[in-house]
Amino acid sequence: MVTGASAGVGRATARRLAQDGYDVALLARGAEGLEGAAAEIASCGRRGLPIPTDVADESQVEAAAERCEAELGPIDLWVNNAMTTVFSPFAEIEPEEFRRATEVTYLGVVWGMRSALKRMRARDSGSIVIVGSALAYRGIPLQSPYCGAKHAVKGFFESIRTELVHEGSSIRVSMVDLPGVNTPQFEHCRTRLPKQPQPVPPIYQPEVAADAIAWAARSGERELYVGAPTWKTIWGNRIAPRIADLYLGKTGYGSQQTDQPVNGDRPDNLFEPVSRDEGAHGPFDERTRGRSALVWIAKHRKALGAATLAGLGVGAAAAMVNTE
Repeated sequence: MVTGASAGVGRATARRLAQDGYDVALLARGAEGLEGAAAEIASCGRRGLPIPTDVADESQVEAAAERCEAELGPIDLWVNNAMTTVFSPFAEIEPEEFRRATEVTYLGVVWGMRSALKRMRARDSGSIVIVGSALAYRGIPLQSPYCGAKHAVKGFFESIRTELVHEGSSIRVSMVDLPGVNTPQFEHCRTRLPKQPQPVPPIYQPEVAADAIAWAARSGERELYVGAPTWKTIWGNRIAPRIADLYLGKTGYGSQQTDQPVNGDRPDNLFEPVSRDEGAHGPFDERTRGRSALVWIAKHRKALGAATLAGLGVGAAAAMVNTE
C-alpha cells in the first residue's frame, strides 16, 4: 500500500516496489495519476490497484485497506507518503488552508498507521515506512504547515515504535528523511510566492527516495537519512540552531524560488486533485542528483564493518609480527 502514489516520491516508490516483486495498492485522489501509476505497475508484471482516497479522511483510508486485502491479499508493507502544503509566509495562510495541509500531511500518516497496525497486529508481521524529511528536525521559512506536520510525524513515529517494543511486536516501523526532491509538488501545491517554488538545492531525483524506502522496507532500519543535505540540516540544527535561524532567515526565501514568476492560472491540489497525470518527476531534471552516498553506506554497512574489522585485524597481526 502506497499513499500519495499518483505523483512524485509515491509514484516512484510504487514503481520500485513493483520492480521488487510487490503487488501495489495505489492511494491518492487524482484519477489520472492513479491510472498512470497502475499502468506502470502492470508494465512491471505486477498487479496495481488504484483506489481513489483522501488520506485526511480516516474512513476512506480504512475502506481502502479493506479493499486492498480483499483484492490483493494481506498487506505486507504500508508506505505513508501523501502530503500537500502551502508555500507562503505564515501570516498569509488562511486557517482552513493550514488545517487542510496538516490533515493530509500529518493525519494521513496517523490514519494510515491505524489501518496498517489493525491488520499487521493480528499476524504479528509487516513493515510500515513513513516518509519523513529533514524538515521534521529543522523548520524553514515559507513552509510552516509542512514543517509543523513533519515535526508531528516524527514524534508520532517515535511513540508508535516504543509501544511496539513494549508489546514485543515483530512489526517493523521505519522513517526515511528526505532532502529537496524533484517532484511535481512544486507545480501543484498552493503558493502565494511571487516566483515559482522550488526544492532547496541540492535536489535529488524521486528514484533516490524510492530506493531508500524500498531498502527501509527490507531492512527494517529505524531511520534513514537520504542525501548529505539531510544529514547536515539535522546535525547542524542540533549543534547551532541560532546560527541556522539567522542563515535561513537570510537565504530561505530566495533558495525556495526560481527566477520565473508564478503563473496566475496555476491550479493547486490543496482541496481538490489536479486533473492530470504528472508522473514522478518535477521540472528540475537538469539540476538533480541521481544517487545518495548515505543510502549506499546504509545498504552496505555490514560489509563495510566487516572490511574495517578485517583491516584492523591485518594491521594488528602485522604489528605483532614486527614486534616479535
